[in-house]
Amino acid sequence: MVARLFFLSICLPFLLTSCQQSKKTVEFVDYVNPLMGTESTFAFSHGNTYPAVAVPWGMNFWSPQTGENGSGWMYTYADSLMRGFRQTHQPSPWMNDYGTFSIMPLAGELKMSHKERLVPFSHQQEKATPYNYSVTFDNGLQTSLSATSRGAVFEVSFPEKEDQYVVVDAYHGGSSITIEPENRLVKGATRYNNGGVPDNFANYFMMEFSHPVIEYGTYNGDTLLHHQTDVAADYTCAYLKFDVPAGEKLTIRTASSFISPEQAAINFNREVADADVQLISGKAREQWNNYLGRVEAEGGTDEQFRTFYSCLYRTLLFPREFYEFDSQGNPVYYSPYDGNVHDGYMYTDNGFWDTFRAVHPLFTLLYPEVSERVTQSILNAYDESGFMPEWASPGHRGCMIGNNSVSLLVDAWMKGIQTVDAEKALEAMIHQTQARHAEIASVGRDGFEYYDKLGYVPYPEVPEATAKTLEYAYADWCIARFAQSLGKQDIADQYYQKAQNYRNLYYPEHGFMWTKDAKGNWRDRFDATEWGGPFTEGSSWHWTWSVFHDPEGLSELMGGHEPMVARLDSMFVAPNTYNYGTYGFVIHEIAEMVALNMGQYAHGNQPVQHAIYLYDYIGQPWKTQYHLRNVMDKLYNSGSKGYCGDEDNGQTSAWYVFSAMGFYPVCPGMPEYAVGSPLFKKVTLHLPEGKNFVVSAADNAADRPYIRKALLNGQEFTRNYLTHDELKQGGELNLSMDSVPNQQRGTQPADFPYSYSK
Repeated sequence: MVARLFFLSICLPFLLTSCQQSKKTVEFVDYVNPLMGTESTFAFSHGNTYPAVAVPWGMNFWSPQTGENGSGWMYTYADSLMRGFRQTHQPSPWMNDYGTFSIMPLAGELKMSHKERLVPFSHQQEKATPYNYSVTFDNGLQTSLSATSRGAVFEVSFPEKEDQYVVVDAYHGGSSITIEPENRLVKGATRYNNGGVPDNFANYFMMEFSHPVIEYGTYNGDTLLHHQTDVAADYTCAYLKFDVPAGEKLTIRTASSFISPEQAAINFNREVADADVQLISGKAREQWNNYLGRVEAEGGTDEQFRTFYSCLYRTLLFPREFYEFDSQGNPVYYSPYDGNVHDGYMYTDNGFWDTFRAVHPLFTLLYPEVSERVTQSILNAYDESGFMPEWASPGHRGCMIGNNSVSLLVDAWMKGIQTVDAEKALEAMIHQTQARHAEIASVGRDGFEYYDKLGYVPYPEVPEATAKTLEYAYADWCIARFAQSLGKQDIADQYYQKAQNYRNLYYPEHGFMWTKDAKGNWRDRFDATEWGGPFTEGSSWHWTWSVFHDPEGLSELMGGHEPMVARLDSMFVAPNTYNYGTYGFVIHEIAEMVALNMGQYAHGNQPVQHAIYLYDYIGQPWKTQYHLRNVMDKLYNSGSKGYCGDEDNGQTSAWYVFSAMGFYPVCPGMPEYAVGSPLFKKVTLHLPEGKNFVVSAADNAADRPYIRKALLNGQEFTRNYLTHDELKQGGELNLSMDSVPNQQRGTQPADFPYSYSK
């Protein structure tokens, strides 16, 4: 026994040290699965995402490409053939891409067209992280790539005894390529786009190869010309052949610019010159850890961590930086609005109809430096086009509704991010409500003349009229708030009055929002399950709740809190039937709602995502807590079918991030967050200026979603909301969770979040 104890006393420290050294440290980025949501189709979305290799908000992303050129579904998990590795700026398959080109290493036979160069691969030989993507094709060719904001580095290992090629595809829509074989360089320009660009738009790229080029040629869509160095046509490609010795890897370094070929060279030298994949991967990994680490979740399952940080990764991709740094290090950008180069910042690839709800409020809380630049960018777009953007990719695009650029500016301003010119901001906001872009109905305010005259937008005179009325009323409330903060009470009063226009389309006989024509007649044949027509990607079941700024006023229309509770309750148990209405077929959002089997609740699209939190406003917060956990548990996972609809530029992800932390910004523009039910035992928000805010729920569990008791900084806390200042100043919200609801907490009017009519 003495000998055994002596042995343990000598050896145990070494054994423990060995175990500690062999145990890999798991960092935030290690939980991220970029393949989450990639198993989607036109008919049914599990996210409609692609595995973006990028840095947060990067100007360019890179993705494996399995779909044909021009397909919005560039990568789908069900595919097993690879066509290339694509520099992409695509925010959504419905918006598609612009300024894109691809690189495809090939072994054996040379194939130029994207329709022919299909190489089998399997997911077992694929590894995707935010900072690196690697895959081994079935033929043994290995590719690894990592990205900076404006560049990327590849490493390629070719199988032995096979010809070695790299194909550069500059896409259709007008492109050009020049090969400099003696310098091992390829330079080119791609003008591919799907709208939203000036006539002089181009993405200029260059790439450098580590090994000598032994053969080369170009392709113009019809003819392959060997030993040709230049090509310009609607569709262009180039190939380069190599003889990389066994055991060595071909390194490809590339960068691009929307400004000029010279700026592409500046970006190349600054970001990727002389770099290898390991170096770029390490830098990108560090960036991701720094940004993801501003939220530190503890006390959950591995799957919950994977889902949470995968969602946070998605939230931090868009909007993208559309600016570059000149030779002096100053930010400059090519404007997708006027085609000129300007000093300053520009962001793009964002549909504010989606992201005003939770993405940008998350930035104001955790990444205010990004919000500061985004708000400046919005006013830059106003200067260059006469309108603020609503859906930019890269310039104005005709998609969705509302004046949600207003929401972004006002929400940031009300939370202390006040670096924009306030007078110009107010001018831009008011203009946005009094004009409509001559060619793009979603830019400005479609139907503003009717809205100002009648107090609503009529249908069928204006499509999606009820949805527009509701969104305009919210935007008007935002403008009123902003004007009031500047001491312009006359403007504030005018817009506060307009913010009540939502009342004009509440149909009391049916208890839902509906629609009127220009003569004031209700549309007949009321059907709360009818999609389209006066609504946008939803029905009255979903749009009735779009009164972010005045849930109390909505409650009054419904007859009080109890009737509103009953209506909310019924949404989750009503038959999940539908009338596809003016769409004429089952759009994917309808199919996804039916598949959820949560009644008429359609979490896969934005109009209703806040509705669960409305119980907080009418005195039954335990129902918010119940439904939140139900949605988080059932409708999200970290796999290829991880979402219950389109991920949409981070919005569906940001909903999960906020809800898992325990609160949510129901009404951007009001610096408050409705309290929900946190998913983890502890979440620490590492805030600017070194402050921390902790949400602690030590007894949290899957079967304990209800808040029994709450303490804020040690004091009893009964409110159903937190203020932005309370979070920003740091502190701790300590929650005692339970398996049964506490129907006495959060029931008094003083506990309810803000409503205009309260």
